[in-house]
Amino acid sequence: MHGGTCGRNLAFGLVGAMALAGVAQAETITVYTSYEEDELAAFLEEMKQDLPDLDVDVLRLSTGDLQARILAESANPQHDVIWGWAVTSMVDPRILELLEAYEPANLDRVPARFRDPEGRWFAVTGYMAAFCVNNEVLKAKNLPMPTSWEDLLDPVYEGEIVMPNPASSGTGYLQIASILQMKGEEAGWEYLRGLDKNIAQYIKSGSRPCNSASQGEYAIGASFALRAIKNIAEGYPITMVIPAEGAGNELEANALMASSDNKEAAQRFLDWTLSDRAVDTYYDWKEIVTVSGGAMPENFKAAGLPDDIGSVMWDMDFAWSAENRDRILEQWTAEFDN
Repeated sequence: MHGGTCGRNLAFGLVGAMALAGVAQAETITVYTSYEEDELAAFLEEMKQDLPDLDVDVLRLSTGDLQARILAESANPQHDVIWGWAVTSMVDPRILELLEAYEPANLDRVPARFRDPEGRWFAVTGYMAAFCVNNEVLKAKNLPMPTSWEDLLDPVYEGEIVMPNPASSGTGYLQIASILQMKGEEAGWEYLRGLDKNIAQYIKSGSRPCNSASQGEYAIGASFALRAIKNIAEGYPITMVIPAEGAGNELEANALMASSDNKEAAQRFLDWTLSDRAVDTYYDWKEIVTVSGGAMPENFKAAGLPDDIGSVMWDMDFAWSAENRDRILEQWTAEFDN
């Protein structure tokens, strides 16, 4: 009897030890990101479906704050992966030297224009400029529907346009940077001076210009596409206009830290960011999904996004945007923020 009890205890002990060993084998990585809190929660919930044995500790900071954090820790990085972070920040040479080239599974689903030629980062999501145009205000004031940045110079729009302040809004900065890249700096600044005559207000947020136009406060809000799509879905009387010159955009990229002590787990996570489940989830939150194979939601198409999103995106020079940011914002603030 005693021996049988001992045998059962020993068996239980072995099973318990095996279970504990299984728990101990769960891997943990630290990820730095600028994805919004609600996006993060959705993405991580889906990741757990495919990688239940991977624990992800996340530090979420705004784009600029995250850059400061990574640079401050550069002598002793505290994270394994950068996830969903602005390419304009990722291409900072001080950041690039902290990264290790890695080719995740399914990388061929990402067009070459959306990844680093040296394999140090790849972008999976992003956002782009769009105008939110209130149909009722246009009709009431007998205003034409704009189709381009150039159209916004028409004096009939005086006092009817709001756009983000580029000093405080990433959306605002990509709009200004894209205009300067499209037109060249001299002509670009001249354009912005002309546009300023029609601007009612520069707003700190990237989404508020669209919301203001949606509520009929102004005819046109220069904003980003997803805000327009969501407001259309909520029943606001607006049309989304993607500027004919091409939409300025910011891409959100992923990268492996060279200093990571958990490379295999970090690589598994990066592989997952190009998986079918990840791509399907991105479309719940992002107007730009660079990875092929996903299904764009019908409300995106109904609002006016083409299946080939790259066809309406301006081919941004992110390195130029990064290198010239301080100088551009200084000049913009001196001329227009008064």
